[in-house]
Amino acid sequence: MMKAKRSRDNLIKGVIFDLDGTLLDSMTVWSSIDREFLIENGISDPPPEVSDVVKKMTVDESSQYFIDRFGLHCTKEYVIKRIEDMVRQRYEEQIPLKPHAEEVLDFLDSRNVPYGIATATYKGLAEAALKRCGVYDRFRFLLTDREYPAGKNYPDIFLGGAQRLGAQPDETLVIEDSLHCIETAKSAGFTVCGVYDSVAEADSGRIKELSDFYVKSLDGIIQII
Repeated sequence: MMKAKRSRDNLIKGVIFDLDGTLLDSMTVWSSIDREFLIENGISDPPPEVSDVVKKMTVDESSQYFIDRFGLHCTKEYVIKRIEDMVRQRYEEQIPLKPHAEEVLDFLDSRNVPYGIATATYKGLAEAALKRCGVYDRFRFLLTDREYPAGKNYPDIFLGGAQRLGAQPDETLVIEDSLHCIETAKSAGFTVCGVYDSVAEADSGRIKELSDFYVKSLDGIIQII
């Protein structure tokens, strides 16, 4: 199913993909890891909304949030490293691509439309999963908060991606499953496609309202380009 508010006559010259929940079927992993980490550090009953809070943050911000919110007696560097270690095996060995991901990449290649990734995920984990899935070398870039410390709450990461693709924001299709990222991209003038992910179900109404296009699965993107 595809919903469109914008004419497809607008030429798309490049695509910026989100990673978790868009290209990788990984969002439920992060929800469980947040809880496992807090339980390991003495928080016996972590609040259910904690993952919804930290998903809007950079790695640096979320680690400091855990320390401040739950009074953890550890350094931010420890939190960053420990969570990365806890989730690493799943990225290196288990997490799959979302259905139709390679089909969409093949289609973009056939149209000579360049594409890259902008993600809030740890860079090493993103690289490991993409390499295991055999698609890492297909992307022009993989941008994270290493390059853009403000993350996706500010448009710099999207603007940097568009520049690397040689396209203006309105010529660049940003494909995202998270509301706050869609809000950021739209505010900077990007063409946006919201893509369904079960973890973002509660935000789906607002995502549909803001997005130029909305698809239930990635193969719907083929109808947009």
